[in-house]
Amino acid sequence: MSASTTALNKNTKSFNRGSKTLKIALVGNPNCGKTTLFNELTGSNQHVGNWPGVTVEKKEGSLRFRGVKINILDLPGIYSLSPYSSEEIVTRVSLIEDNPDLIINIVDATILERSLYLTTQLLELQKPMIIAFNMTDVVEKKGDIIDYNKFRSELNVPIVPISANKGIGVNELLDLAIRYAEKKDGSKTAKKIYDDKVENVISKIENELSKGFNAENLQNKMSLRWLAVKLFENDELLMQKIKLQKTQAENINLYKGTVGLPPHMDEQMLIADQRYKYIYSLCAAAIKRKHAPEHITLTDRIDRVITNKFLAVPIFAVMMIFIFYVTFGPVGSFLRDQFEFLIKDVFGGFVLNLLTSLGAAAWSKSLIIDGIIEGVGSVISFFPQVMILFTLLSILEDSGYMARAAFIMDKLLRKVGLSGRAFVPLLMGFGCTVPAILGTRILEKENDKKLTILMIPFMSCSAKMPVYAMFIAALFREHQVLAISSIYLLGILVAVFTAMVFKGPVLRGETASFIMELPAYRMPTLKNLCLHVGARLKDFIVKAGTILVAATIVIWFLQSFNLSLQMISDKSESILASVGMAIAPVFSLCGFGDWRAAVSLLSGLIAKESVVSTMAVLYGTGGLAGVSQVIADQFSTISAYAFMVFVLLYTPCVAALSAMYKELKSVKWTVLALSYQLILAWTASMLVFQVGSAISKFF
Repeated sequence: MSASTTALNKNTKSFNRGSKTLKIALVGNPNCGKTTLFNELTGSNQHVGNWPGVTVEKKEGSLRFRGVKINILDLPGIYSLSPYSSEEIVTRVSLIEDNPDLIINIVDATILERSLYLTTQLLELQKPMIIAFNMTDVVEKKGDIIDYNKFRSELNVPIVPISANKGIGVNELLDLAIRYAEKKDGSKTAKKIYDDKVENVISKIENELSKGFNAENLQNKMSLRWLAVKLFENDELLMQKIKLQKTQAENINLYKGTVGLPPHMDEQMLIADQRYKYIYSLCAAAIKRKHAPEHITLTDRIDRVITNKFLAVPIFAVMMIFIFYVTFGPVGSFLRDQFEFLIKDVFGGFVLNLLTSLGAAAWSKSLIIDGIIEGVGSVISFFPQVMILFTLLSILEDSGYMARAAFIMDKLLRKVGLSGRAFVPLLMGFGCTVPAILGTRILEKENDKKLTILMIPFMSCSAKMPVYAMFIAALFREHQVLAISSIYLLGILVAVFTAMVFKGPVLRGETASFIMELPAYRMPTLKNLCLHVGARLKDFIVKAGTILVAATIVIWFLQSFNLSLQMISDKSESILASVGMAIAPVFSLCGFGDWRAAVSLLSGLIAKESVVSTMAVLYGTGGLAGVSQVIADQFSTISAYAFMVFVLLYTPCVAALSAMYKELKSVKWTVLALSYQLILAWTASMLVFQVGSAISKFF
């Protein structure tokens, strides 16, 4: 760290502690380590992935450092402050409305030529700002040398080298942040970014703005310098808000006309061109590289294979099949059986003996053993497989492969009217539908967003996995990987079919351009894996301990009592059977017209895991082995597969429907999506059973 930075760190006590909370905004490009730094500072468990699109809305955390309370805003990763995408608008509006005391601009030190473009725009805000050069450990490992003093001098802003992944330089960054925020001095703009003609026009526009203007929520929040540059660029969002006097507008247009634009270049392109020229010149002077730019790196060599136009899709398919094999094959099945033994035999036996010794009533033992432990335990038994699935997917994300997957899928997605950028939320759908739907905010075009939201529910979420696993264990033991792979593949094909149905007649429009930075491959860290997988498993356990417990108790009550509220031994006389028998005929053509199957699907609207817990309660005790035996007796191979198809395609849980409505902002579209899913699920499962049954007669 330089002497000037050290001097700023000497006295953090002068900040007014206890009476004011310091608000710091983290701003940077996608995949620059911004959310990693956020987690390091706040101890949060926000998802960190080595691919763009992870942060789609601002997140907030807090900490106390050196006696100072600090609120940290993790803003969506952006490449510029131009309002083209949802995340750019969220970040830009937040910088205006939240008016942070300090901006920490995180830049990837391994690709400064690209990272500093946003920095030049942030400097024009003239707000207190510090630049954190992240991943400096990687730079040192490559043998490159960065002249930080040169960057400090040229950019007129404090710079701290850090490695957020390893926690290096984080304390120094906070020390400097507290001291610098106290000064309340806005950052100066970088030295000589634009040529004399452009700089002269920007100065004249600033002078016009200094005479006064009306604008929504902009006075005293944004610098005249930033407003002047944006007016020069013809920023549409700003021009809608700012109200200039007629003479001011005429003068500004007159000034802009004196620049003399090169052929085929508008004002925004001119500004961008001059920014990049400045950045490349600065980096050439301040970075001493061990290898020439054309040096072939390990990432380049791996990408020659991974992104090869012939090998890319087969490699992706092999990776997915391997993940399914480990999750549902011998390893996952063995761990699931052992976990079930601990929950139902060991823990369940202990509870039963305890209740018996206490002289508990029969109905209470039935509720706790046959209801809660049997129902919830059936779902919890799949904990090891869920953990394996998320761990393997997290390794792919953190390594940087998922960014390549989006690149690989761009060509295929364009055939159905989407760009590779839509692959990010679609892939998230395999984890959970709710964050995947929220993740569509990274899409620039509204029609692309709607189309992707319609497709996401068919990406089989992890909550459906226990249902598949239960049926596969019962009827597909010899072909487990083939059965589960075909279900996931069918979901993808139906999503593609959905895109083709809606893109032409309903959601017409030009496909958005796709630009995505491919990060260097990195070794996933244990900390990030634990944070990511831990968050997913926490959701799984919390849902099992809340929603599923409540649902299981309700199911137990409804199947234990009749309409006269008398406890019964024959479940077919229960309240639940009455409801189930009323709706069961709807599924007779699908091959599962039994009332217990119908009720299980109904409970799945609360949470898809409820299908398993409901079946465990309705089909009796004996653990998964007992339930599997009953399923094997009640279902044929074809009807079981048809049931899995229905679970795959029908309406997602209530939480997902709520997220869908929130993002679509339309009752009409939400009802359309809901109706489409139900009709499609019934039709597909009916065809599977009817066609499958017809074919089976010939074999």
